[in-house]
Amino acid sequence: QVQLVESGGGLVQPGGSLRLSCAASGSIFTIYGMGWYRQAPGKQRELVATITSGGNTNYVDSVKGRFTISRDNAKNTVYLQMNSLKPEDTAVYYCNAEVMGYGSSSSRFVALDAWGQGTLVTVSS
Repeated sequence: QVQLVESGGGLVQPGGSLRLSCAASGSIFTIYGMGWYRQAPGKQRELVATITSGGNTNYVDSVKGRFTISRDNAKNTVYLQMNSLKPEDTAVYYCNAEVMGYGSSSSRFVALDAWGQGTLVTVSS
């Protein structure tokens, strides 16, 4: 089993910054892609940013130039640095990871799509 735990959310004024962290733990063999999603009230969950194990990144257009995703593979942790925050960034942010975990002796590995519990980011004056 794999667990992802997000932290770093909170209340920030427009133009401010926050750094989100997401640490993966459990029976992990390797983690492929990692990413951040967000869900605003009344909205569908939206992909914000992704990063491959090799460090290639992608961002939704609305956060390009403001957000930076990074990862520390040794710590199984992904980060989202959020600068120049806007009220429309207000959402619950979820961490996601594509995980190859250790399986049983008969099925040695298991592919998992792991999700964190979410951390609330509120951008407001």
